[in-house]
Amino acid sequence: MLSNAAIKAAMPRPKPYRLYDGRGLHLLITPRGGRWWRIKFRFDGKAQMLSLGVYPDVSLKQARERRDEMHRDRANGINPAAKRRAQKHRSADTFETVAREWFAKHAPTWVKSHSSKVIRRLELYLFPWIGAYPIARLSAPNILQCLRRVEEAAKLETARRVLQNCIRIFRYAIATGRAERNPAMDLQGALAPAVGGHFASITNPAEFAELLRKIDHYRGSTTVRLALRLAPLVFVRPGELRLAKWSEIDFSRSEWHIPKVKMKMRVKHIVPLSRQAKAILREAQAVTGTGQYVFPGPRSLNRPLSNVTLLAGLRRMGYPQGTLTVHGFRSSASTMLNEQGKNGDWIERQLSHGEKDGARAAYNYAEYLLQRRIMMQEWADYVDELRSL
Repeated sequence: MLSNAAIKAAMPRPKPYRLYDGRGLHLLITPRGGRWWRIKFRFDGKAQMLSLGVYPDVSLKQARERRDEMHRDRANGINPAAKRRAQKHRSADTFETVAREWFAKHAPTWVKSHSSKVIRRLELYLFPWIGAYPIARLSAPNILQCLRRVEEAAKLETARRVLQNCIRIFRYAIATGRAERNPAMDLQGALAPAVGGHFASITNPAEFAELLRKIDHYRGSTTVRLALRLAPLVFVRPGELRLAKWSEIDFSRSEWHIPKVKMKMRVKHIVPLSRQAKAILREAQAVTGTGQYVFPGPRSLNRPLSNVTLLAGLRRMGYPQGTLTVHGFRSSASTMLNEQGKNGDWIERQLSHGEKDGARAAYNYAEYLLQRRIMMQEWADYVDELRSL
C-alpha cells in the first residue's frame, strides 16, 4: 500500500517506473518527474489500462476512490473504458451516451442476469464501432455493418437481440429529442434467421432418454447432478433454478413459489412439484439444507452456483456448444408435451411465458394450477419411462 510520504520521497530515474498501491492502481513516475495515476484491469478477458489523473492534482485518496468505482462498474458488467468514452462524448449525444442513458433507466426493472447480457451486447458489438457517432446521424447501413460482424461469428440469435436493443434505444432517442427517426426499424428482415430456435435442445424422445441417463451417471459435483436431474421436471429458466432457495419450497403443498423479483417478466410463479421432483429436492436437502440456496456453489452454502456451472456440466457429459443448453430443457418439455396433445395454455402458463397484459399477469400466476399439477406429474412419470428405455 502506498502512502503520501512514499510518493513524495520517490525520485525520478533514467527510466519510467511504478509504485504499486493495490487492485491494479499504480503511480507511474517518468524521468522528467511526472507522476501519473494509472489502473490496470481485465474486462472480457482482455487487459486494459486507464489514466486516473496526475499527482498531486489527484490525491492518493481520490485515486483510490476512482479505482474502487471502476471495480464496482466491472462487477456490474460495465467496461470502465467504454464508460469513460461515453462520458467524453456526452455533450454530443452520441449513440453510446444515449444507449447508456436508456440502459440506466430500464436496468433497475430487469433481473440482473438480463441486464448484464444487454450491456455486454452493447459493449461488445455496438459501442466499439458506432458508439462515438452522434445518434441522430446514424443510418441503417451503419447499424447493419455491426450486425454483420455478429452474424459472421455464427451468432445469429445474438445479432437478432442486438437489433432489438438498437430499436429500443432509437425509440428512446426519439422520445427524448435526440433523434427524429429509427433507422434500426429498416433492418427488420435483413438478418439471417436463427436456425433451430432460440436455445439448443433435444426433442427426440430416444435422445432425451439418453440425456437423462447421462445425467444420472454424472460424476462431477453432486449439487450439479441434482440440479440437472431437477431441470427437466420443473421447466424453469437456468437463473431461476440456480437461485432457488429453500424458503421457496413448500413440501407440504408440493409447490415451489418463485418470487416475482427472480422472474423474467416480474410476475410470481408457482411450480407444482411432482413426486419425482420432491424426491430430488429431499436428496438435495440432505446435502445443502443448512444453507440458503438449494443448489449452492462449491465455496459456500449461501452463494448460488455460477451461471456457467450447469452448462459446463452438460459440456462435460459430451454435449458441445450448439447441441444443448440448460434453457433447452424448457424447449424439450414444451415440444414433447405439445406432441402428446397437452393443453397449450397449461404448457405456456407453466413455462411462465409473458402475459401481454401486465396487470392481468400479476393475478394469473395460479391460473390452471390444478391442471398443471396433473400435467407435471404425468410428465415426470413419462420422464421415468424414457429413462428406463
